[in-house]
Amino acid sequence: MNRSAFAAAVAVTLTLTGCATEEPTANVTYPAGPVTMTAGADEGSGFDLTIRSVVDALQKERIVDVPLPVQNRPGGSGADFLASMVRDHQGADDQIAVTSLSMMVNQVRGTSDLGYTDVTMIARLITEYYMVVTPTGSPLGTLGDVMAAIRTDPASVTVGAANDDELPFGLLVAAAGGDPSTVRYDTREGGGEQIAALADGTVDVAVGGVSEFVDQVTAGNLTALGVLAEDRLPGLDVPTAREQGLDVTLSNWRGLYGPPDMPASAVDYWQNALAAMVETPTWKQIAEQRKFTTTFMIGAEFQDFLASSQEDVETGYRAAPR
Repeated sequence: MNRSAFAAAVAVTLTLTGCATEEPTANVTYPAGPVTMTAGADEGSGFDLTIRSVVDALQKERIVDVPLPVQNRPGGSGADFLASMVRDHQGADDQIAVTSLSMMVNQVRGTSDLGYTDVTMIARLITEYYMVVTPTGSPLGTLGDVMAAIRTDPASVTVGAANDDELPFGLLVAAAGGDPSTVRYDTREGGGEQIAALADGTVDVAVGGVSEFVDQVTAGNLTALGVLAEDRLPGLDVPTAREQGLDVTLSNWRGLYGPPDMPASAVDYWQNALAAMVETPTWKQIAEQRKFTTTFMIGAEFQDFLASSQEDVETGYRAAPR
């Protein structure tokens, strides 16, 4: 969708909205003021990188002209802000947040009572694979080294991971013949905290989204031991876990949501804006740099995907050794 098509779609949405009211709305525009964009994790996390990428692309391409202030509200891998969104912003049209598979994992694990049906899901944006990293120069130079150390002496390896990152790492340990319940985790909100913990020696290994670590890997500060993708990712010379004898592939999705009962006209606006955004050169450049795979989805297709993903998480969580 180009900018002209987007403007036309928004004009139709606003016209139809005006027809449903008694008062003239010809001069009403949306958004009329700032829209707060929230990452429910710290700076440098996958949530943070995603929401800031969206804001950069929307503003550089002049798709959205109002201010889009970004705030970080860490806690529970997004669970804390999800609760705030439901409690404090019902019906609002000026609040948007990023979410991912973690929303489902948190609910299934009992970390949160809330899930995707409690808010307004706007769009799926990207798919991202998990990656395992260590500080450059670490004696744990391969995934095999990490798995062997955990099998031999689990307490000797501390793994930095957000709550939802424990599942992919546990699957690796199980595939290597180890016991996932013995892994010593140090819970971190995202890539920024994990990188700091790797740098000061608090953790030996970290697992998270590729985008969270790719800059440090490229700079030579971290070594990527393996990516949980079917094939090596373009532009990133990192072996897959499968290449190393661990038959584990797993990806994470990320998207945007609004408050419960967000006005339909606002949802339509953002879906059109995001559809235009993912076709722009700015977004495509960001996606290449961050190793995002754009998998844009809205409407019934998105709802079907969410229902299927929720079922997969519930099945996987029940089956995963802990």
